[in-house]
Amino acid sequence: MFFSVIIPVYNRPQEIKELLQSLANQSYKDFEVIIVEDGSIFTCEEIFPLFHDKLNVSYYFIENIGQGFARNFGMENAKGDYFVLFDSDCIIPSDYFDALHTAVKKRKLDAHGGPDDAGPGFSNFQKAINYSMTSVLTTGGIRGKLKDPSKYQARGYNMGLSREAFEVSKGFVDPNKGEDIELSIRLKKLGFRLELVEEAFVYHKRKNTFRTFLRQSFSFGQNRVNVSRYHPDAIQLIHFLPTFFLLGGLFGVALLLKASPISFWILQLYHIWILLVFFDSLIKYRSLVVGFLAIFTSFGQLTFYGAGLIFGLMEKLVSEGKQ
Repeated sequence: MFFSVIIPVYNRPQEIKELLQSLANQSYKDFEVIIVEDGSIFTCEEIFPLFHDKLNVSYYFIENIGQGFARNFGMENAKGDYFVLFDSDCIIPSDYFDALHTAVKKRKLDAHGGPDDAGPGFSNFQKAINYSMTSVLTTGGIRGKLKDPSKYQARGYNMGLSREAFEVSKGFVDPNKGEDIELSIRLKKLGFRLELVEEAFVYHKRKNTFRTFLRQSFSFGQNRVNVSRYHPDAIQLIHFLPTFFLLGGLFGVALLLKASPISFWILQLYHIWILLVFFDSLIKYRSLVVGFLAIFTSFGQLTFYGAGLIFGLMEKLVSEGKQ
């Protein structure tokens, strides 16, 4: 058996059903599935038996320890040579494992990360969120559109590593605060080959409301700072772009209130960016509704990530000052 699929789940039984169905539809069949129920109240215990005749499924219920450590538990109990990690709200295209197996063998990969996308049946709001999380105009392309695949930092919703890479690295060292980014950086520092496999993408069926999406974006900014506690080089200039976006907007509004002519040129840049986001998302999804929604999700994602990064850095400075 080559692949072991590890899925941590917390209170999402219906999502697991969709994910398992997509795994049952894979053209490549040489894999097992390990579900790790991370202390859920609403379990998927009645869901996974429905797939026993279609998949090689194992189910474990553990106390709530966080998704990173739940993934470690799954990998410790896996039988395959290469571990593939999915979030429970993902749907996997039928040729995923064919594409991944080819890439791992041909490129001699020790680990990988794959991009995410919105499926054709997703809601307009889900498509707008996906746009804001993946577009070059909002993330600079760091979530799956890099020219150099070796620079990619894998995300836990779609990543994998070999058994050897897991045994040497010991897996995740943090339960849920940028643990995937931390592991990606550490694997590379240990000499393992981790790259983006662009063709191994998943449909990421996020269930956010606008409020929870903003809260999640804020936490992503904080998480990047948390990763820098393990790796001081984890924060690069590109990660400050959302902060510059936030501060630039606030500065432009402040100048506008003072009737400064400079405010016109600053706010014009934001108007141009809004138009670019609107037309880019409109072309991608062929929907005016998604185009309008993407303006709000993209603006919210950037400003709240930027605020989270500032807040995280301030927390870090305070904690270091107390030591």
